Amino acid sequence: MTTPDLTTQDLLRARRTIQDPVLLEFAAEVGSSDPIVMVGGNTQSHLGGVADPNARSLRAPSGIVKYQPDEMTVCVRAATPVSELHAALSEHGQRTSLPDGTNLQGAVSSTVGGVIAVGRSPVTRLKDGHVRDAVLQLRYVAADGALVTAGGPTVKNVSGFDLCRIMVGSLGTLGCIADVILRTRPINRHERWLKMVDADPKAVLNNAKTAAAILWDGTVVWAQLVGHQADIESDQARLPTSSSALPPKLPPFRWSRRPKDLYQIGSEAGRFVAEIGVGVVHCEQPDPQGGKLSANVEALNRRVRDLFDPHRRFNPGRSVELL
Repeated sequence: MTTPDLTTQDLLRARRTIQDPVLLEFAAEVGSSDPIVMVGGNTQSHLGGVADPNARSLRAPSGIVKYQPDEMTVCVRAATPVSELHAALSEHGQRTSLPDGTNLQGAVSSTVGGVIAVGRSPVTRLKDGHVRDAVLQLRYVAADGALVTAGGPTVKNVSGFDLCRIMVGSLGTLGCIADVILRTRPINRHERWLKMVDADPKAVLNNAKTAAAILWDGTVVWAQLVGHQADIESDQARLPTSSSALPPKLPPFRWSRRPKDLYQIGSEAGRFVAEIGVGVVHCEQPDPQGGKLSANVEALNRRVRDLFDPHRRFNPGRSVELL
């Protein structure tokens, strides 16, 4: 969450007139005074600390507002389950790059707003990009109860500071997300998970042009190849001997490292699964570097939160510094 050029003027310019009655009702519910905890699918509510139990719980509106398959965009309310959104988009052969997510009982229940607030991409980031790249426009309720529009409804009509990027991954501490406009993309025509024992993950990364994900546990490499059948076959022919297999189960803790440092993960991680080419490692043990931000980054995070929510109304008790 970095924004060296963000000013109060950027926020004021974003306060366009919004006449949507659903959003106006939601803004009235949020109000402008008491602490608020936004409730989504509760699939990642443990991240970033524990929200104040005394704060008022509130759920955003849900439902698909407008879907334009030809433009490959969809406007959707924040409390809409991602699985429900993808089911509707699949009728036109499309989906978004947002992860579906599951709760502890295995039911798919992550909401669009929750996924954006957490900002963590699925393992297919090599192909799909970061979650923030899918967000074109975001409307949210500010700490004073005003409705704010960040971004724009088309792929590139944003001028000035792009507030969408700072909202993604903010854990809902900067505003209450009401609805978003997302890019959609075609559903993969073909996809295949491969398992390679004692393979070099760097070689797989260099040779698998259709790879959406490359996972490595220190011994075994798994690769998901997607696209046209002929391209998948061509990639597989360049890879070490492989077999079809399901992807591995990911350990519970998530470390962030430079992509080049993934190959030096040691026994301190316990069992791990690294996302090659991305810089994310799923580990059995908590990250020993977790929460250790530099003083400059901590100061910047405080400045941003002071600007958006000076009285800490939103999700009190949670912080991106505790991720």
